[in-house]
Amino acid sequence: MTSAQAHSALPQPAADALALSARLETRIRDDIMTAGGWISFARYMELALYSPGLGYYSAGSRKLGAAGDFITAPELSPLFGRVLARQIAPLINAGMDDIIELGAGSGTLAATLLTELDALDRLPQQYRILEVSADLRQRQQARIAEATSRLAARVQWLDSLPERIDAVIIANEVLDALPVHRIRIVDGCAQELGVTVDGDGRFGWACREAFPALAAAVPELPEAYETEIGLGMQALVADLGQRLQRGLLLFFDYGFPAHEFFHPQRDRGTLMCHYRHHAHGDPFLWPGLQDITAHVDFSAIARSAPQLDLLGYASQAQFLINGGITELLAEVPASDVLRYAPLAAQAQKLLSPAEMGELFKVIALGKNLPVPLQGFRRGDRSHTL
Repeated sequence: MTSAQAHSALPQPAADALALSARLETRIRDDIMTAGGWISFARYMELALYSPGLGYYSAGSRKLGAAGDFITAPELSPLFGRVLARQIAPLINAGMDDIIELGAGSGTLAATLLTELDALDRLPQQYRILEVSADLRQRQQARIAEATSRLAARVQWLDSLPERIDAVIIANEVLDALPVHRIRIVDGCAQELGVTVDGDGRFGWACREAFPALAAAVPELPEAYETEIGLGMQALVADLGQRLQRGLLLFFDYGFPAHEFFHPQRDRGTLMCHYRHHAHGDPFLWPGLQDITAHVDFSAIARSAPQLDLLGYASQAQFLINGGITELLAEVPASDVLRYAPLAAQAQKLLSPAEMGELFKVIALGKNLPVPLQGFRRGDRSHTL
């Protein structure tokens, strides 16, 4: 049975999409053969998501929103961006007037932030976006111009990070999209799970000895345990820590502290794929047409930039409540059902433990911050990391 047949319950891609995926499969097979028949899963994930012109984030298919594969908090409700703006406004008032957003998705968060900061009379001097996907960059430019054409001139797109950074850096669901290494415990030692090709040209798993840096990042785990190690996530945070002279790193993503991430019952890891709002666990299905993600080990993130201070770690729900989401919701009278009901439903999804409220976390790292962060004034879980 092929991978596609095994997932026949999923919506089926169009013929042109399948043709694009087939081209990417060929590219990945060639890469595997060139490497001697085996590549790390991190390399496979990099190719599947970012291969120029063919990868999931590099091709032209719609990824976010109702017509895409998944929805993010900024897409779900403007309340998310408005609360975040109110967290950032005091920093701008204290002289930190540069914002950098990593991986800005559809551009919705940037548009909402700029609109709300304008309403608060706290616009940054500049709003810069680092986006590796040319397709998403074009969508961001169009979305921001449509939402707030007067402010669009303040937005610049970066091809790389500045050497020295004095800014508020925001990243919503960026860490989970970075390639991860997969490991399995064999005879008490970490083996790396990589990707190979069988006689029929299908992708499959195969183990090799973990290289030293990967093996050193693996905690003590039981036999046959499988999981992901986010060396790429940690490297990004470490790099930002080196560049940041003054400012804030604010990451929103789904994940756990280490004691939950490596829980005995989570012995198959956290790898997940998303296609047309369906979640499944087969990363070899239709490369280039589906998102591939892994949860974040926030304990590892907190350790990745030792020169920065850990300023807070909380659930998304707690952060938004601390930031005033209920006050924003109360601005619309409950009697105005047509306006209030949709906002209340959006807030419920952002806050509910059964939706985004508990699984999604917020972690803040920074240096020389001029004012405290209101988002962590209650319910800070930094001690769990």
